[in-house]
Amino acid sequence: MKRRSYVYLLPFLVLMSVSSAASRVAYTRPGFMMKIPTSSTTQAPYLFRTGFGIELHRFDPFNSAKGIYFDMELGKNFTLGFSSVQTADSTAPALLGKTGYTPPVEFGFHLQQRVYTYNNVSLSLGLQDIVFQNAETSGGGGLSLDPEQLSFFVVVSSEKDLGKYHLSTFMGFGSGGFAPADTIKALSTSEETSSSTPEVTTSGGTKSGVFVGVIMNTPYLKKWGGIDIVGEFDGTGINVGLRIPLTSDYRLNLGFTHIEKLPDWKSRYWEGHPGITLGFDMAVPRGFKKGSGRSGGPSPLPRGQLKLPATGQYETLSSSMDSTLAMADFAVHTVRDSMNMLRNEMRNLMVQLAAIEQQSQFLEDSLLSMKLSRNVDEKNMNEAMRHLSRSLRYFYAGDYRAALQEVESALDLNPNMALAYARRGSIYYKLGDTQRATINWNLALRLDPEYDDVRNILKALHENRLNSTSIVEE
Repeated sequence: MKRRSYVYLLPFLVLMSVSSAASRVAYTRPGFMMKIPTSSTTQAPYLFRTGFGIELHRFDPFNSAKGIYFDMELGKNFTLGFSSVQTADSTAPALLGKTGYTPPVEFGFHLQQRVYTYNNVSLSLGLQDIVFQNAETSGGGGLSLDPEQLSFFVVVSSEKDLGKYHLSTFMGFGSGGFAPADTIKALSTSEETSSSTPEVTTSGGTKSGVFVGVIMNTPYLKKWGGIDIVGEFDGTGINVGLRIPLTSDYRLNLGFTHIEKLPDWKSRYWEGHPGITLGFDMAVPRGFKKGSGRSGGPSPLPRGQLKLPATGQYETLSSSMDSTLAMADFAVHTVRDSMNMLRNEMRNLMVQLAAIEQQSQFLEDSLLSMKLSRNVDEKNMNEAMRHLSRSLRYFYAGDYRAALQEVESALDLNPNMALAYARRGSIYYKLGDTQRATINWNLALRLDPEYDDVRNILKALHENRLNSTSIVEE
Protein backbone atom coordinates (compact mmCIF):
# COMPACT_ATOMS: atom_id res chain seq x y z
CA MET A 1 0.00 0.00 0.00
CA LYS A 2 2.88 2.39 0.80
CA ARG A 3 4.51 1.65 -2.54
CA ARG A 4 1.22 2.48 -4.33
CA SER A 5 1.01 5.79 -2.41
CA TYR A 6 4.51 6.69 -3.60
CA VAL A 7 3.43 6.02 -7.18
CA TYR A 8 0.52 8.43 -6.81
CA LEU A 9 2.65 11.11 -5.12
CA LEU A 10 5.45 10.95 -7.70
CA PRO A 11 3.70 13.09 -10.37
CA PHE A 12 2.91 15.72 -7.73
CA LEU A 13 6.52 15.86 -6.52
CA VAL A 14 7.73 16.21 -10.11
CA LEU A 15 5.32 19.07 -10.67
CA MET A 16 6.48 20.78 -7.47
CA SER A 17 10.10 20.52 -8.59
CA VAL A 18 9.27 22.60 -11.71
CA SER A 19 7.10 25.07 -9.87
CA SER A 20 5.86 27.60 -12.44
CA ALA A 21 2.15 28.44 -12.12
CA ALA A 22 -0.43 31.07 -11.01
CA SER A 23 -3.27 31.40 -8.56
CA ARG A 24 -5.38 32.91 -11.34
CA VAL A 25 -4.42 30.45 -14.08
CA ALA A 26 -7.37 28.40 -15.40
CA TYR A 27 -7.88 24.93 -13.91
CA THR A 28 -5.52 25.55 -10.94
CA ARG A 29 -8.16 26.22 -8.28
CA PRO A 30 -10.08 23.56 -6.32
CA GLY A 31 -13.11 22.16 -8.12
CA PHE A 32 -13.94 21.32 -11.71
CA MET A 33 -14.42 24.80 -13.17
CA MET A 34 -11.81 27.05 -14.77
CA LYS A 35 -11.58 29.97 -12.33
CA ILE A 36 -14.68 30.01 -10.11
CA PRO A 37 -15.28 27.89 -6.98
CA THR A 38 -17.76 25.01 -6.97
CA SER A 39 -19.90 23.15 -4.46
CA SER A 40 -21.50 19.71 -4.41
CA THR A 41 -24.09 17.81 -2.41
CA THR A 42 -21.79 14.79 -1.98
CA GLN A 43 -18.26 13.98 -0.98
CA ALA A 44 -15.57 14.45 -3.63
CA PRO A 45 -14.92 11.22 -5.61
CA TYR A 46 -11.16 11.41 -5.03
CA LEU A 47 -8.64 11.37 -2.20
CA PHE A 48 -6.77 14.26 -3.80
CA ARG A 49 -6.19 15.90 -7.19
CA THR A 50 -3.06 17.38 -8.65
CA GLY A 51 -2.11 18.83 -12.01
CA PHE A 52 -1.02 21.91 -13.91
CA GLY A 53 -2.50 24.66 -16.08
CA ILE A 54 -1.09 27.02 -18.71
CA GLU A 55 -2.56 30.19 -20.23
CA LEU A 56 -1.02 31.26 -23.54
CA HIS A 57 -1.43 35.03 -24.06
CA ARG A 58 0.88 35.64 -27.03
CA PHE A 59 2.86 33.58 -29.51
CA ASP A 60 5.16 36.22 -31.02
CA PRO A 61 6.78 37.15 -28.74
CA PHE A 62 5.78 34.23 -26.56
CA ASN A 63 4.05 35.13 -23.28
CA SER A 64 2.25 32.80 -20.88
CA ALA A 65 1.16 32.22 -17.30
CA LYS A 66 1.47 28.76 -15.80
CA GLY A 67 0.85 26.96 -12.57
CA ILE A 68 0.46 23.74 -10.61
CA TYR A 69 -2.05 22.85 -7.93
CA PHE A 70 -3.05 20.30 -5.33
CA ASP A 71 -6.38 19.98 -3.53
CA MET A 72 -8.13 17.44 -1.31
CA GLU A 73 -11.31 17.16 0.75
CA LEU A 74 -10.78 16.68 4.47
CA GLY A 75 -13.28 15.81 7.18
CA LYS A 76 -16.46 17.79 7.95
CA ASN A 77 -16.88 18.82 4.28
CA PHE A 78 -13.72 20.93 4.42
CA THR A 79 -11.61 21.37 1.25
CA LEU A 80 -7.99 22.52 1.19
CA GLY A 81 -6.10 23.55 -1.95
CA PHE A 82 -2.63 24.84 -2.81
CA SER A 83 -1.36 26.45 -6.01
CA SER A 84 1.98 27.80 -7.16
CA VAL A 85 2.00 30.03 -10.22
CA GLN A 86 4.21 32.24 -12.29
CA THR A 87 2.36 35.17 -13.83
CA ALA A 88 2.77 36.34 -17.41
CA ASP A 89 5.35 38.93 -18.40
CA SER A 90 3.68 42.34 -18.06
CA THR A 91 6.29 44.34 -19.98
CA ALA A 92 5.53 45.96 -23.31
CA PRO A 93 5.51 43.56 -26.30
CA ALA A 94 8.58 45.27 -27.81
CA LEU A 95 10.55 44.63 -24.61
CA LEU A 96 9.50 41.01 -23.94
CA GLY A 97 12.61 38.98 -23.16
CA LYS A 98 14.94 42.00 -23.46
CA THR A 99 14.78 43.64 -20.03
CA GLY A 100 15.72 40.67 -17.87
CA TYR A 101 12.38 41.00 -16.11
CA THR A 102 11.24 37.79 -14.43
CA PRO A 103 7.50 37.44 -13.72
CA PRO A 104 6.75 36.98 -10.02
CA VAL A 105 6.02 33.59 -8.49
CA GLU A 106 2.99 33.31 -6.22
CA PHE A 107 2.02 30.67 -3.69
CA GLY A 108 -1.68 30.51 -2.92
CA PHE A 109 -3.90 28.64 -0.47
CA HIS A 110 -7.61 27.97 -1.00
CA LEU A 111 -10.01 27.00 1.80
CA GLN A 112 -13.65 25.99 1.45
CA GLN A 113 -16.39 24.27 3.49
CA ARG A 114 -19.80 22.93 2.47
CA VAL A 115 -22.21 24.23 5.11
CA TYR A 116 -25.65 23.28 3.79
CA THR A 117 -27.27 20.71 1.46
CA TYR A 118 -30.89 20.11 0.52
CA ASN A 119 -31.86 17.60 -2.16
CA ASN A 120 -29.72 18.61 -5.16
CA VAL A 121 -28.74 22.05 -3.82
CA SER A 122 -25.65 22.87 -1.74
CA LEU A 123 -24.10 25.99 -0.20
CA SER A 124 -20.37 26.49 0.44
CA LEU A 125 -18.27 29.27 1.98
CA GLY A 126 -14.58 29.82 1.47
CA LEU A 127 -11.43 31.87 0.99
CA GLN A 128 -9.44 31.75 -2.25
CA ASP A 129 -6.12 33.23 -3.24
CA ILE A 130 -4.42 33.60 0.11
CA VAL A 131 -1.43 34.58 -2.01
CA PHE A 132 2.19 35.04 -0.96
CA GLN A 133 4.49 36.70 -3.52
CA ASN A 134 8.24 36.36 -3.80
CA ALA A 135 10.74 39.13 -2.98
CA GLU A 136 11.00 40.42 -6.56
CA THR A 137 7.38 41.56 -6.37
CA SER A 138 7.23 42.65 -2.73
CA GLY A 139 10.52 44.57 -2.81
CA GLY A 140 11.89 42.79 0.24
CA GLY A 141 13.24 39.42 1.30
CA GLY A 142 11.20 36.23 1.49
CA LEU A 143 7.48 36.08 0.81
CA SER A 144 4.81 38.64 1.57
CA LEU A 145 1.03 38.33 1.68
CA ASP A 146 -0.88 40.13 -1.08
CA PRO A 147 -4.21 41.14 0.56
CA GLU A 148 -5.63 42.57 -2.68
CA GLN A 149 -5.99 39.10 -4.18
CA LEU A 150 -7.74 37.63 -1.12
CA SER A 151 -11.20 36.47 -2.18
CA PHE A 152 -13.99 35.60 0.24
CA PHE A 153 -16.88 33.88 -1.54
CA VAL A 154 -20.27 32.20 -1.14
CA VAL A 155 -21.36 29.72 -3.83
CA VAL A 156 -24.66 27.87 -4.35
CA SER A 157 -24.80 24.83 -6.63
CA SER A 158 -27.61 22.85 -8.21
CA GLU A 159 -27.32 19.45 -9.92
CA LYS A 160 -29.81 17.93 -12.34
CA ASP A 161 -29.95 14.92 -14.70
CA LEU A 162 -31.13 15.70 -18.25
CA GLY A 163 -31.49 12.29 -19.83
CA LYS A 164 -27.95 11.05 -20.50
CA TYR A 165 -26.50 14.43 -19.54
CA HIS A 166 -25.75 15.79 -16.05
CA LEU A 167 -25.94 19.56 -15.52
CA SER A 168 -24.34 21.37 -12.58
CA THR A 169 -24.88 25.11 -12.15
CA PHE A 170 -23.03 27.46 -9.79
CA MET A 171 -23.83 30.99 -8.70
CA GLY A 172 -22.05 33.04 -6.08
CA PHE A 173 -20.75 36.30 -4.74
CA GLY A 174 -17.15 37.12 -3.88
CA SER A 175 -14.56 39.80 -3.27
CA GLY A 176 -11.00 40.31 -4.46
CA GLY A 177 -10.46 38.25 -7.61
CA PHE A 178 -14.21 38.26 -8.32
CA ALA A 179 -14.32 42.09 -8.52
CA PRO A 180 -14.73 43.94 -11.86
CA ALA A 181 -11.77 43.64 -14.24
CA ASP A 182 -8.97 46.18 -14.44
CA THR A 183 -7.65 47.98 -17.51
CA ILE A 184 -4.26 49.23 -18.70
CA LYS A 185 -3.10 52.68 -19.66
CA ALA A 186 -1.69 52.73 -23.17
CA LEU A 187 1.97 53.87 -23.39
CA SER A 188 3.64 55.84 -26.15
CA THR A 189 6.52 54.38 -28.14
CA SER A 190 9.08 56.27 -26.04
CA GLU A 191 7.38 55.16 -22.86
CA GLU A 192 7.37 51.54 -24.02
CA THR A 193 11.11 51.60 -24.53
CA SER A 194 11.80 53.26 -21.19
CA SER A 195 9.32 51.41 -19.03
CA SER A 196 9.53 47.74 -18.21
CA THR A 197 5.97 47.44 -16.94
CA PRO A 198 2.72 49.09 -18.02
CA GLU A 199 0.71 51.28 -15.74
CA VAL A 200 -2.32 49.39 -14.53
CA THR A 201 -5.43 51.12 -13.23
CA THR A 202 -8.13 49.19 -11.50
CA SER A 203 -11.82 49.95 -11.75
CA GLY A 204 -13.22 51.92 -8.86
CA GLY A 205 -16.06 51.04 -6.54
CA THR A 206 -16.55 48.12 -4.22
CA LYS A 207 -14.03 45.30 -4.73
CA SER A 208 -16.65 42.58 -5.04
CA GLY A 209 -18.72 40.93 -7.70
CA VAL A 210 -20.84 37.98 -8.75
CA PHE A 211 -19.89 34.88 -10.70
CA VAL A 212 -21.90 32.12 -12.40
CA GLY A 213 -20.98 28.91 -14.17
CA VAL A 214 -22.29 25.67 -15.64
CA ILE A 215 -20.68 22.32 -16.30
CA MET A 216 -22.43 19.81 -18.56
CA ASN A 217 -21.29 16.20 -18.28
CA THR A 218 -21.94 14.39 -21.59
CA PRO A 219 -22.21 10.66 -22.39
CA TYR A 220 -19.18 10.79 -24.72
CA LEU A 221 -16.30 8.67 -23.35
CA LYS A 222 -18.75 7.64 -20.62
CA LYS A 223 -16.66 4.68 -19.49
CA TRP A 224 -14.04 7.18 -18.23
CA GLY A 225 -16.49 9.65 -16.73
CA GLY A 226 -17.68 11.57 -19.81
CA ILE A 227 -16.54 14.79 -21.47
CA ASP A 228 -17.37 17.96 -19.50
CA ILE A 229 -18.37 21.22 -21.20
CA VAL A 230 -17.49 24.20 -19.00
CA GLY A 231 -18.79 27.78 -19.25
CA GLU A 232 -18.47 30.54 -16.65
CA PHE A 233 -18.44 34.25 -15.86
CA ASP A 234 -15.72 34.72 -13.23
CA GLY A 235 -16.59 38.28 -12.26
CA THR A 236 -14.21 39.78 -14.82
CA GLY A 237 -14.91 37.91 -18.06
CA ILE A 238 -16.29 34.82 -19.78
CA ASN A 239 -14.36 31.54 -19.90
CA VAL A 240 -15.28 28.39 -21.85
CA GLY A 241 -13.57 25.01 -21.96
CA LEU A 242 -13.61 21.23 -22.21
CA ARG A 243 -12.49 18.58 -19.72
CA ILE A 244 -11.61 15.46 -21.74
CA PRO A 245 -10.97 12.16 -19.89
CA LEU A 246 -7.90 10.24 -21.00
CA THR A 247 -8.63 7.46 -18.47
CA SER A 248 -10.93 7.31 -15.45
CA ASP A 249 -8.24 9.13 -13.40
CA TYR A 250 -6.58 11.50 -15.89
CA ARG A 251 -8.10 14.47 -17.74
CA LEU A 252 -6.94 16.91 -20.39
CA ASN A 253 -8.32 20.44 -19.91
CA LEU A 254 -8.72 22.87 -22.82
CA GLY A 255 -10.40 26.25 -23.20
CA PHE A 256 -10.37 30.00 -23.75
CA THR A 257 -10.34 32.69 -21.05
CA HIS A 258 -11.98 36.09 -21.39
CA ILE A 259 -13.22 35.44 -24.91
CA GLU A 260 -14.93 38.86 -24.91
CA LYS A 261 -11.44 40.44 -25.06
CA LEU A 262 -10.08 38.42 -27.97
CA PRO A 263 -9.83 41.58 -30.14
CA ASP A 264 -7.11 42.79 -27.70
CA TRP A 265 -5.09 39.59 -28.17
CA LYS A 266 -1.97 41.40 -29.47
CA SER A 267 -1.94 44.00 -26.70
CA ARG A 268 0.48 43.78 -23.77
CA TYR A 269 -0.45 41.48 -20.90
CA TRP A 270 -2.73 42.55 -18.05
CA GLU A 271 -4.88 40.70 -15.54
CA GLY A 272 -7.92 39.37 -17.38
CA HIS A 273 -6.08 39.17 -20.71
CA PRO A 274 -7.63 36.61 -23.14
CA GLY A 275 -5.75 33.36 -23.43
CA ILE A 276 -5.72 29.80 -24.70
CA THR A 277 -5.71 27.39 -21.77
CA LEU A 278 -4.20 23.94 -21.50
CA GLY A 279 -4.23 21.80 -18.38
CA PHE A 280 -3.84 18.28 -17.09
CA ASP A 281 -5.00 16.73 -13.84
CA MET A 282 -4.78 13.42 -12.04
CA ALA A 283 -7.28 12.25 -9.42
CA VAL A 284 -6.58 9.49 -6.92
CA PRO A 285 -9.96 7.78 -6.38
CA ARG A 286 -11.52 6.90 -3.07
CA GLY A 287 -13.98 4.04 -2.38
CA PHE A 288 -17.62 5.12 -2.40
CA LYS A 289 -20.33 3.98 -0.06
CA LYS A 290 -23.52 2.70 -1.57
CA GLY A 291 -25.84 5.53 -2.51
CA SER A 292 -23.20 8.23 -2.91
CA GLY A 293 -23.59 10.47 -5.93
CA ARG A 294 -21.64 12.73 -8.25
CA SER A 295 -19.36 15.56 -7.28
CA GLY A 296 -18.73 17.90 -10.18
CA GLY A 297 -18.06 15.12 -12.69
CA PRO A 298 -19.94 11.81 -12.90
CA SER A 299 -18.23 8.46 -13.33
CA PRO A 300 -19.69 5.36 -15.02
CA LEU A 301 -19.66 3.35 -11.78
CA PRO A 302 -19.26 4.26 -8.09
CA ARG A 303 -15.56 4.09 -7.41
CA GLY A 304 -14.61 1.22 -5.17
CA GLN A 305 -17.78 -0.73 -6.00
CA LEU A 306 -19.13 -2.86 -8.81
CA LYS A 307 -22.76 -3.69 -9.50
CA LEU A 308 -23.60 -7.39 -9.38
CA PRO A 309 -25.24 -8.36 -12.70
CA ALA A 310 -29.06 -8.72 -12.63
CA THR A 311 -29.25 -8.04 -8.85
CA GLY A 312 -29.22 -4.25 -8.34
CA GLN A 313 -26.73 -4.70 -5.48
CA TYR A 314 -23.15 -3.42 -5.23
CA GLU A 315 -20.07 -5.35 -4.20
CA THR A 316 -17.37 -3.36 -2.37
CA LEU A 317 -13.87 -3.68 -3.80
CA SER A 318 -10.74 -3.96 -1.69
CA SER A 319 -8.98 -0.71 -0.88
CA SER A 320 -5.95 -1.77 -2.96
CA MET A 321 -7.96 -2.10 -6.17
CA ASP A 322 -7.51 0.93 -8.40
CA SER A 323 -9.93 2.28 -10.98
CA THR A 324 -8.23 0.48 -13.89
CA LEU A 325 -8.90 -2.90 -12.28
CA ALA A 326 -12.45 -1.82 -11.49
CA MET A 327 -13.05 -0.92 -15.13
CA ALA A 328 -11.58 -4.26 -16.22
CA ASP A 329 -13.95 -6.07 -13.87
CA PHE A 330 -16.84 -4.03 -15.23
CA ALA A 331 -15.82 -4.98 -18.79
CA VAL A 332 -15.76 -8.68 -17.81
CA HIS A 333 -19.28 -8.42 -16.37
CA THR A 334 -20.42 -6.68 -19.55
CA VAL A 335 -18.99 -9.46 -21.73
CA ARG A 336 -20.67 -12.09 -19.53
CA ASP A 337 -24.01 -10.32 -19.85
CA SER A 338 -23.55 -10.18 -23.63
CA MET A 339 -22.79 -13.91 -23.74
CA ASN A 340 -25.91 -14.65 -21.67
CA MET A 341 -27.98 -12.56 -24.06
CA LEU A 342 -26.52 -14.48 -27.03
CA ARG A 343 -27.32 -17.80 -25.34
CA ASN A 344 -30.90 -16.70 -24.72
CA GLU A 345 -31.23 -15.55 -28.31
CA MET A 346 -29.86 -18.89 -29.55
CA ARG A 347 -32.38 -20.68 -27.32
CA ASN A 348 -35.20 -18.64 -28.82
CA LEU A 349 -33.98 -19.44 -32.33
CA MET A 350 -33.92 -23.16 -31.49
CA VAL A 351 -37.51 -22.97 -30.21
CA GLN A 352 -38.58 -21.16 -33.40
CA LEU A 353 -36.80 -23.81 -35.51
CA ALA A 354 -38.59 -26.60 -33.63
CA ALA A 355 -41.93 -24.84 -34.22
CA ILE A 356 -41.15 -24.53 -37.95
CA GLU A 357 -40.23 -28.23 -38.12
CA GLN A 358 -43.46 -29.15 -36.34
CA GLN A 359 -45.47 -27.01 -38.78
CA SER A 360 -43.65 -28.62 -41.70
CA GLN A 361 -44.48 -32.10 -40.33
CA PHE A 362 -48.12 -31.07 -39.92
CA LEU A 363 -48.27 -29.87 -43.54
CA GLU A 364 -46.64 -33.10 -44.71
CA ASP A 365 -49.21 -35.15 -42.76
CA SER A 366 -52.02 -33.05 -44.23
CA LEU A 367 -50.69 -33.66 -47.73
CA LEU A 368 -50.48 -37.39 -47.12
CA SER A 369 -54.01 -37.32 -45.75
CA MET A 370 -55.23 -35.53 -48.86
CA LYS A 371 -53.49 -38.05 -51.09
CA LEU A 372 -55.01 -40.92 -49.12
CA SER A 373 -58.46 -39.37 -49.27
CA ARG A 374 -58.10 -38.86 -53.01
CA ASN A 375 -57.03 -42.48 -53.46
CA VAL A 376 -60.00 -43.64 -51.42
CA ASP A 377 -62.34 -41.45 -53.49
CA GLU A 378 -60.90 -42.84 -56.71
CA LYS A 379 -61.28 -46.39 -55.44
CA ASN A 380 -64.90 -45.76 -54.37
CA MET A 381 -65.66 -44.16 -57.74
CA ASN A 382 -64.31 -47.15 -59.60
CA GLU A 383 -66.29 -49.55 -57.41
CA ALA A 384 -69.45 -47.46 -57.78
CA MET A 385 -69.11 -47.46 -61.56
CA ARG A 386 -68.85 -51.25 -61.53
CA HIS A 387 -72.12 -51.42 -59.54
CA LEU A 388 -73.81 -49.06 -62.02
CA SER A 389 -72.59 -51.19 -64.92
CA ARG A 390 -74.13 -54.31 -63.37
CA SER A 391 -77.35 -52.43 -62.59
CA LEU A 392 -77.67 -51.53 -66.28
CA ARG A 393 -77.36 -55.19 -67.30
CA TYR A 394 -80.07 -56.16 -64.78
CA PHE A 395 -82.24 -53.25 -66.02
CA TYR A 396 -82.13 -54.49 -69.63
CA ALA A 397 -82.73 -58.03 -68.44
CA GLY A 398 -85.89 -56.81 -66.67
CA ASP A 399 -84.60 -57.70 -63.20
CA TYR A 400 -85.43 -54.29 -61.72
CA ARG A 401 -85.02 -55.34 -58.08
CA ALA A 402 -81.46 -56.54 -58.70
CA ALA A 403 -80.76 -53.38 -60.70
CA LEU A 404 -82.07 -51.22 -57.81
CA GLN A 405 -79.84 -53.08 -55.33
CA GLU A 406 -76.75 -52.40 -57.46
CA VAL A 407 -77.64 -48.69 -57.69
CA GLU A 408 -78.03 -48.51 -53.88
CA SER A 409 -74.56 -50.05 -53.49
CA ALA A 410 -73.09 -47.44 -55.88
CA LEU A 411 -74.70 -44.57 -53.92
CA ASP A 412 -73.31 -45.94 -50.67
CA LEU A 413 -69.82 -45.64 -52.15
CA ASN A 414 -70.40 -42.21 -53.77
CA PRO A 415 -73.58 -40.35 -52.80
CA ASN A 416 -72.94 -37.50 -55.28
CA MET A 417 -73.35 -39.39 -58.58
CA ALA A 418 -76.05 -37.77 -60.74
CA LEU A 419 -76.00 -40.86 -63.01
CA ALA A 420 -76.91 -43.16 -60.08
CA TYR A 421 -79.95 -41.02 -59.12
CA ALA A 422 -81.06 -40.88 -62.74
CA ARG A 423 -80.73 -44.68 -62.99
CA ARG A 424 -82.67 -45.21 -59.77
CA GLY A 425 -85.43 -42.88 -61.01
CA SER A 426 -85.75 -44.94 -64.20
CA ILE A 427 -85.92 -48.19 -62.21
CA TYR A 428 -88.69 -46.81 -59.95
CA TYR A 429 -90.60 -45.66 -63.02
CA LYS A 430 -90.40 -49.22 -64.45
CA LEU A 431 -91.60 -50.52 -61.09
CA GLY A 432 -94.60 -48.19 -61.38
CA ASP A 433 -93.53 -45.80 -58.59
CA THR A 434 -93.73 -42.48 -60.48
CA GLN A 435 -93.38 -40.37 -57.32
CA ARG A 436 -90.05 -41.90 -56.31
CA ALA A 437 -88.91 -41.77 -59.89
CA THR A 438 -89.64 -38.01 -60.00
CA ILE A 439 -87.75 -37.44 -56.71
CA ASN A 440 -84.61 -39.22 -57.95
CA TRP A 441 -84.68 -37.47 -61.33
CA ASN A 442 -84.86 -34.09 -59.56
CA LEU A 443 -81.92 -35.11 -57.34
CA ALA A 444 -79.91 -36.02 -60.44
CA LEU A 445 -80.73 -32.65 -62.06
CA ARG A 446 -79.71 -30.79 -58.90
CA LEU A 447 -76.32 -32.52 -58.90
CA ASP A 448 -75.88 -31.95 -62.65
CA PRO A 449 -77.93 -29.00 -63.98
CA GLU A 450 -76.62 -29.78 -67.51
CA TYR A 451 -78.20 -33.25 -67.50
CA ASP A 452 -80.51 -32.66 -70.52
CA ASP A 453 -81.94 -36.21 -70.68
CA VAL A 454 -83.25 -35.93 -67.12
CA ARG A 455 -84.70 -32.46 -67.82
CA ASN A 456 -86.52 -33.78 -70.92
CA ILE A 457 -87.95 -36.76 -68.98
CA LEU A 458 -89.28 -34.47 -66.22
CA LYS A 459 -90.78 -32.09 -68.81
CA ALA A 460 -92.50 -34.96 -70.61
CA LEU A 461 -93.78 -36.33 -67.32
CA HIS A 462 -95.19 -32.93 -66.44
CA GLU A 463 -96.97 -32.75 -69.85
CA ASN A 464 -98.23 -36.38 -69.60
CA ARG A 465 -96.31 -37.25 -72.73
CA LEU A 466 -94.09 -39.88 -71.11
CA ASN A 467 -94.26 -43.49 -72.33
CA SER A 468 -92.21 -46.46 -71.37
CA THR A 469 -89.96 -46.19 -74.43
CA SER A 470 -88.58 -42.82 -73.43
CA ILE A 471 -87.27 -43.85 -70.04
CA VAL A 472 -83.69 -42.92 -69.28
CA GLU A 473 -81.61 -46.06 -69.43
CA GLU A 474 -78.09 -44.76 -69.41
